Amino acid sequence: MNVYEVLRGPCVTEKSEMIRALEQSLCFRVHPDATKTDVKNAVQKVFSVKVAGVRTANYDGKLRRRGRYAGYKPNWKKAYVKLADGQKMVEYAQI
Repeated sequence: MNVYEVLRGPCVTEKSEMIRALEQSLCFRVHPDATKTDVKNAVQKVFSVKVAGVRTANYDGKLRRRGRYAGYKPNWKKAYVKLADGQKMVEYAQI
């Protein structure tokens, strides 16, 4: 898998920004089949930083209705990437 297929984009929410400030961690939406090792290698290659650890979370797609029709949004995966000590925090505007 290509590194740009692994990282789908930054996850910018209030919770992720709080974790980013307090724990020096980044939050990304990632490919559902990506492993922690894939995410770690992709972040190190794209942003030129050292990664201390990766935590992942799988989310089920929500039910969405349009009148009498119902369907589910796709399942997705989120990864929290903790940077090693002494690494400069990545700004999402640099992506």
